[in-house]
Amino acid sequence: MTTSLVTPGTEIGTVGEHQAGEGTTTIENRIVATTTGYIRIEDGNIIVDASKSIVNIEIGDTVLCVFEKLQEKGGEARILAVEGKNGDVLPHQLHGHFHVTRIVDRFLHTVADAVRRRDIARAVVTEIEPVVRLDFRERDDCGVLHAICPSCGDTLEAHVNGDWNVACPSCGYEGYRALADNFAAGWADLDQGASALNLSGKRWGRDAEQLFAHGSSGRATYIAADVREDGRERSYFRFEGQGQGGGRGRKSAPGCRLFVGGLPREVDTEQLRELFGKHGDMTDCVVMTDDSGASRGFGFVTYTEKTQADAAIKALDGHRLHGRRIGVRDADNKQKRTKGPEKGLKLYVGNLPFDADEKAITSFFGNQATINEIAIATDKGGKPKGFAFVFINEKDKGDDVVKALNGKELNGRRIKVDISQAGGRKKPQDGKSSRERKAIAEEKGNKKRRR
Repeated sequence: MTTSLVTPGTEIGTVGEHQAGEGTTTIENRIVATTTGYIRIEDGNIIVDASKSIVNIEIGDTVLCVFEKLQEKGGEARILAVEGKNGDVLPHQLHGHFHVTRIVDRFLHTVADAVRRRDIARAVVTEIEPVVRLDFRERDDCGVLHAICPSCGDTLEAHVNGDWNVACPSCGYEGYRALADNFAAGWADLDQGASALNLSGKRWGRDAEQLFAHGSSGRATYIAADVREDGRERSYFRFEGQGQGGGRGRKSAPGCRLFVGGLPREVDTEQLRELFGKHGDMTDCVVMTDDSGASRGFGFVTYTEKTQADAAIKALDGHRLHGRRIGVRDADNKQKRTKGPEKGLKLYVGNLPFDADEKAITSFFGNQATINEIAIATDKGGKPKGFAFVFINEKDKGDDVVKALNGKELNGRRIKVDISQAGGRKKPQDGKSSRERKAIAEEKGNKKRRR
């Protein structure tokens, strides 16, 4: 055997001198390697022995995996190894998908109620096409093998306390995992293995149901990404929504807690804290997320004093953030919000150039009307969508403004101007809906046919 290491695509011989063997192919008169490995010539055949064997996952294989993506009703785990097979997993089989019903024999509100990101588990492969699908409840030896505490990062131990079957020896965290028999190298007190602690088929107790009822924010958060195990002082993970001073559970004074809506999806808690921190001292700030960690588009900010909260509302309600207007209001005020002052007659302005700003639109209107407000429509990324709404002070001049400006050009484009109707639809002149008019037309047609 030669010591020459070749990679896929390397020309290693010509047809006539040798025959193409395993790990090679022929292109015209050339013999080319199709895998990374070492050249070997045997009985006139030129062969490339792979430096690492490749594992092809099959239905029924048992795999070890780590949870990476968790959603409400499913998730994805990265396959680390196939038991009984040595080698690297093919790239298109590197990740396995699973459904919430295939984790454990108990009703789960969401995947995160039984497994967490970075938990290591064993599973059985049930499908390989079009994607690899995993089953964690197929056998008692399938399920979570190793888990770490979402609060401090220490290794969880099997411990029974009502519905909870794991606990942290360091911080006292208790939770539930879909355990495999040999979780944490087995549980000595049970002959049948740790899977017996899953309480398969049983209903959740009152404490668990009360916790689940709070939704994702009521459950423990995902694991900290940088748990330190190198001897340095460990910085314990703070729950999202927990006050900066550690005052979780403390109720804020009336008027100090604000609801922030209309947030762009890319805005996180730190960006929200930076924006609202300019208006006073905060005890809490959080952007609410779903179980996958994606922003839900709203959050909460709590100030130490009501005057600071009022100042934030005045300064930031309607503020543009990444092209979107955010809404800020008192989160504790249960009364129905009153409408703001009348903005005037609302006009639709369409077919706008994408570079048209408020100054250009104001110039376009000229002295036709007094403009109170201009709202340029944008997408989630803040890019203009080519239309806007203009509120004018003179409610009785709407038809005159439309007549004067509709069809007029702005930067080479004919602009469409019309009076905006509530709900985006114009009322039919006869007062009847489209369904009524259609029914009347069909009835008239039937009468003509009967004649």
